[in-house]
Amino acid sequence: MKARGDKFEARAADWLQQKGQRLLRRNYRARTGEIDLIMLDGSCLVFVEVRARAHPRFGGAAATVDRRKQGRIFRTAQAFLQENPRYGQLRCRFDVLAFEPRQSTRDEDILWVKGAFIGA
Repeated sequence: MKARGDKFEARAADWLQQKGQRLLRRNYRARTGEIDLIMLDGSCLVFVEVRARAHPRFGGAAATVDRRKQGRIFRTAQAFLQENPRYGQLRCRFDVLAFEPRQSTRDEDILWVKGAFIGA
């Protein structure tokens, strides 16, 4: 399962870099949790949660980032900022990049939710 997640995280990082963002960290871990991608979008620090679903019958991938998960991401972002004070003056944003399966093919649509939530 982790290998599948790594594949989607790599695809997400590549896709966001094509959109002009710069990758700072992948799989940042702290005792509070993990952040899949930390990107720099101009002068904005972006914490990205990558989600994927194998089949549309399970619901949307983006919807799986519930309030509890948002809280963990927010606390982990705080830990990152404490460890990396040089980014402390930047505006922060929490995005979700979801690979949503299509009904009739094996391909996925990419759903990019900028500012998906505000810190808890």
